[in-house]
Amino acid sequence: MRASSYSIKTIDAYLYWIKDYIRFNDTKHPKDLEKENIENYLTFLAVKKNVSASTQNQALSAILYLYKNIIVKEIGWLDDVIRARRSKRMPVVFTKGEVKDVFNYLEGNAKIICSLLYGAGLRLGEALSLRIKDINFDNRQIIVREAKGDKDRITALPVTIIPELKAHLNKVYIQHKNDLLKGKGETKLPFALAKKYPNANKDFYWQYVFPADKFIKDEDGLVFRYHIHESTIQRAIKEAVRKAKILKPASSHTFRHSFATHLLENGYDIRTIQEL
Repeated sequence: MRASSYSIKTIDAYLYWIKDYIRFNDTKHPKDLEKENIENYLTFLAVKKNVSASTQNQALSAILYLYKNIIVKEIGWLDDVIRARRSKRMPVVFTKGEVKDVFNYLEGNAKIICSLLYGAGLRLGEALSLRIKDINFDNRQIIVREAKGDKDRITALPVTIIPELKAHLNKVYIQHKNDLLKGKGETKLPFALAKKYPNANKDFYWQYVFPADKFIKDEDGLVFRYHIHESTIQRAIKEAVRKAKILKPASSHTFRHSFATHLLENGYDIRTIQEL
């Protein structure tokens, strides 16, 4: 899956659904299961687990990947699946005043990251996955790798965040140099780049913009700093919203929705916004 340019997050999700599908069918090997077993599982997710339509579709995609690329077995059309209902709820959006109120209670990494969510329209996962080389200060651009649909895109780097972001990256640079002195400082490169560029994993420009405080060890024994966990930022956002006394079920994605809404209010073209 890594060779097919799937993101780590997508791989983890696919593995979860494939394992869950196998457990649902009493741990029978998938090659011994038929399309009826798949239909029953997907219906179970919608009827018993009450998952959303997007979640059910992700589970289906994982199973289809399993049969197409690993087991290599034709399963035909899945006609007898009860589909989960698509939500018709309106997205939560901050007013411009509420955005300012929330930012009054954000600080450090959380403030910088939320500035990227609101100022550049990034998703939380996209902001956390940024590498140093993805930020172009000269052209005031951010390259978002493996965005939704596994496509790269370019978005604007907000001018107001540049001084704070540069100061943050200076701290990351010093931390990286100290890690190298201690015999660490490597990072996990995407796809097959580790073999193509064997020394690039120690390059500062491949490091995460928002590295974690602690090191982790992957399945290959590589000890490195992954990026900050999403839950850390989500907690900071919820606490800031609470302190700002905003009675909305806001999350990190509320900043992205607000970004798009406020651009529309300012007269920007909707097609342009959709590409950001």
